[in-house]
Amino acid sequence: MDLLLLLLLSLLVSFAYAAADQDGFIGVNVGTALSDMPSPTQVVALLKAQQIRHVRLYDADRGILVALANTGIRVTVSVPNDQLLGIGQSNVTAANWVSRNILAHVPATNITSISVGSEVLTTLPNAAPILVSAMNFIHSALVASNVDSRIKVSTAHSSSIILDSFPPSQAFFNRSWDPVMVPLLKFLQSTDSYLMLNVYPYYDYMKSNGAIPLDYALFRPLPPNKEAVDSNTLLHYTNVFDALIDAAYFAMSYLNFTNIPIIVTESGWPSKGDASEPDAIIDNANTYNSNLIKHVLNNTGTPKHPGIAISTYIYELYNEDSSPGLESEKNWGLFDANGVPTYILHLTGSGTVLANDTTNQTYCVARDNADKKMLQAALDWACGPGKVDCSPLLQGKPCYEPDTVAAHATYAFDAYYHRMALGEGTCDFNGVATVTTTDPSHGTCIFPGSRGRNDTFINGTSLAPSSNSTPLGSSAQNLPKADSSLSSLVIAVLLCTFLVFF
Repeated sequence: MDLLLLLLLSLLVSFAYAAADQDGFIGVNVGTALSDMPSPTQVVALLKAQQIRHVRLYDADRGILVALANTGIRVTVSVPNDQLLGIGQSNVTAANWVSRNILAHVPATNITSISVGSEVLTTLPNAAPILVSAMNFIHSALVASNVDSRIKVSTAHSSSIILDSFPPSQAFFNRSWDPVMVPLLKFLQSTDSYLMLNVYPYYDYMKSNGAIPLDYALFRPLPPNKEAVDSNTLLHYTNVFDALIDAAYFAMSYLNFTNIPIIVTESGWPSKGDASEPDAIIDNANTYNSNLIKHVLNNTGTPKHPGIAISTYIYELYNEDSSPGLESEKNWGLFDANGVPTYILHLTGSGTVLANDTTNQTYCVARDNADKKMLQAALDWACGPGKVDCSPLLQGKPCYEPDTVAAHATYAFDAYYHRMALGEGTCDFNGVATVTTTDPSHGTCIFPGSRGRNDTFINGTSLAPSSNSTPLGSSAQNLPKADSSLSSLVIAVLLCTFLVFF
């Protein structure tokens, strides 16, 4: 009887895991091109604090893999492109790579997949002929060690290998890659793996010369007459992301592969760019990633396959200041090197991961180098129409010093921000304010959002003047402008209960 009970429980657990795997997940890519790269321990501490349960590495960094041990975090490791030729030409080299980078860490580190190279067809075409061989050799080494059932093998592709991506029903893979794609898809099918695809609506939007509306790229709601319609299938598309995924599905079906799932290994939006990238801004990055997370975790699927989860890894965990190229290349991260959020994702109601443990410890402060006249106007508004109690800023009061516009504005901004319950758009003030996780309290001047303080807000109208500023009256009467977004992030916890009766 005990054995039967054990078997039944094991079977139920297996079913539960299978069901869980059918749900979409959000993961994060962990790049290391930082001038001040956090230690592996710090990286993992941030992942755990943010409830990030899936990560993708661009190599098989030993330090990070060791730090990930016994965390349960699911890890995708990668064979770097510069090691691909050696592995693709020798099963011994592949076996040694698996032994050194996989077997040395499992099962303590929960490695669940291997990406053999990244965007090989478009960035390293001379290695394309041996790509499938490399995947086969890696898989054979996993089989030999009896870990193939838990570790899938694939390779990440750029979505640019798909031609004529709209309408999706007419999409096909670049035919010059058929000698690679056909055996590659056969490999994925035979090993029950998935197509890894990097999907960047940002680049599609930038290259469209206005043909793609910004709202369509950012998952913003569209009226029915603005939705894109595939004239062949009559399927309606409300965002670029879904259209690209369905284009990949149709491209695979064109080659007679209809049962290979897709995982998006990279997607995101930069929060900062140079003069040629006007839409690489914090608000757009926040909007895209917030909407993407909701879309994935709601298991919305795509018009072609509704309800079929498209698990996605956000690009990326950190801003990589050492990345070459345009300014945007350095600013895809959710956090800076110190673990401070680039922006606070607005995910209310999505029941999601990325639960920022500093959500209730965020502050609204004046931006560095903000225009003093604009700061004064915003300060006037906050202490007047904004109904913030600015009495602590009066001379002789705890927050009078330092007597500067920026310091006084910071207190007023933060008081308004917390008075409005950290609501979306309440820390902007026409662009002179920003959210931070650094407590600006000092001495006896305790800010409203500071930990351990029960805040009381009085509908005060007194203006706390600064001797170093010029009053501008009520010129900022329409403040604050909705730009920086914030809301509570919620952790979804799946509870499984097994009842067995005899």
